[in-house]
Amino acid sequence: MGSKLQSGQRLRPVDLARPHGLSTQAVRNYEEAGILPAAERTPHGYRTYSSLHAAALRAFLALVPGHGRPTAAAIMRAVGEGAVDEALRLVDESHVQLRDDRRTLEAVERALRAPERGPAHEADGRRDQAAGFIGRLAAELGVRPATLRAWERAGLVSPRRDPRTGYRIYEEADARDARLAHQLRRGGYLLEQIAPLIARVREADGTEPLEAVLLDWRTRVSARGRAMLSGSAELEAYLRERG
Repeated sequence: MGSKLQSGQRLRPVDLARPHGLSTQAVRNYEEAGILPAAERTPHGYRTYSSLHAAALRAFLALVPGHGRPTAAAIMRAVGEGAVDEALRLVDESHVQLRDDRRTLEAVERALRAPERGPAHEADGRRDQAAGFIGRLAAELGVRPATLRAWERAGLVSPRRDPRTGYRIYEEADARDARLAHQLRRGGYLLEQIAPLIARVREADGTEPLEAVLLDWRTRVSARGRAMLSGSAELEAYLRERG
């Protein structure tokens, strides 16, 4: 989306705002926030912009879908302050986060395909030891036993109780639910969002109900990746415009 503006052409706030469906106040706000370079002023005090400002606005708006508004603003402010390396570092961090999100998604998909494991028991007074299943499962997931109990209170796992001892007994489906809950938490899902998904998995006696969630998650990850490509292209165009 290269600019068709001539290098020395003067632009009004409305000229920048209209192509993007923005208000002129939004353009002024972006300038005041350091997202756009400072505007020149006419003898009567009116703002005038240039092709450089137009390129900056295109870059910012293109960065937002992939990096989020706060990071996109920080990138543009860093460029405006001449700290291009800092701007590129912020871009790199977003790519690392996207990579981690993709790995988490892949981990969830592996968890869905993994064979379920046999039941184990939680021994009272020894629940943090290796012999207690809650300790083993917590160690496997890299969480504290208290986290598994919190998940139980939230309805994410439902271990039965031994009628004789009252100890928790985690069956194969419980271990599966705990692994799914852990991976979905890593994917940014809240407990209240996970609980109904786990309930649907239990009702279906399988993980098919999560397929739509995974498809949506995968679609969002891919869309963010493509948005980052578009944002990088516009940012590079802006850097070239700045010289």
